[in-house]
Amino acid sequence: MFAMFAAVAALAGASAAMADTREPGTWSLAIHGGAGTLLRENMTAEQEAAYRGALQQALDAGAAVLRGGGSALDAIEAVIVLLEDDPKFNAGRGAVFTWDGHIELDAAIMDGRTRAAGAIAGVTTVRNPIRLARAVMDDGRHVFLSGPGAQQFAAEKQLELVPPEWFATEHRRQQLEAVKGQRLSALDVEFKFGTVGAVALDQAGNLAAATSTGGMTGKRWGRIGDAPVIGAGTYADNRACAVSATGAGEFFIRVGVAREICSRMRHKGEDAQTAADAVIGEVGALGGDGGVIVVAPGGAAVFSFNTPGMYRGRATSSGSNEVVIFAR
Repeated sequence: MFAMFAAVAALAGASAAMADTREPGTWSLAIHGGAGTLLRENMTAEQEAAYRGALQQALDAGAAVLRGGGSALDAIEAVIVLLEDDPKFNAGRGAVFTWDGHIELDAAIMDGRTRAAGAIAGVTTVRNPIRLARAVMDDGRHVFLSGPGAQQFAAEKQLELVPPEWFATEHRRQQLEAVKGQRLSALDVEFKFGTVGAVALDQAGNLAAATSTGGMTGKRWGRIGDAPVIGAGTYADNRACAVSATGAGEFFIRVGVAREICSRMRHKGEDAQTAADAVIGEVGALGGDGGVIVVAPGGAAVFSFNTPGMYRGRATSSGSNEVVIFAR
């Protein structure tokens, strides 16, 4: 019995130690714009510059919120809104088409302080799905809304609505035609998991995570991936970490990737990089691909992925500020 209590006390001490490592004024931010076969030789200098510029703009917007003493929630929402409005990413405007030629958007956000969360799936006219997920969380009565009900909720909350064609781009139409014409999987057309995400630690010591996506090209039957699933694609807990994932959603749901990383940190005392690498390794062992961004209570901001590249960036109060695309 004594040994059991000692073990529990040791785990509690490890969790407290993680939080105690944070210096006053510490803040940290990590963002992503999807992972996959992102090879330098397949991207022109102009394309690379455009993606880097878009990621830097989003990173700077979130960092400005945190630097000014704003909340982690406000910072990640600011990041995601910019990426949703940028047609280069598969979230909001520029999202992929379903098999039937529609665009269905998913998003989630979570507050690590209270573990309150909001998630939405299958919306078609909400300009910024992450704002709708935030509204669901702030309302507090529910966690996950979908389809027409989520649309109605957005209208009642007076969020900006746009016609479905506002999200459409010719590039995504061509991807859908390639899938339908050659009977390829979405991953064969362009092996790139188009999801955007952000995780942050604010100066008050609170963590938050958010993810937004258009899903998989040619998806059918109301398919929903991991992005809006709390614990799979999105999770935040001040006692452990904040995680946003991008990848083959079915595998990330099966592993419970985001929650599993936080659990390893909280209960096994692993650092963020060790925990993230272990869980992405588990995803890979099952046959899945993708990556995660993680921020820890002490301010560490890390990436882990098993693909050739991931659109990603991080900024911290210690002066770090970088945007990276390729694995090497």
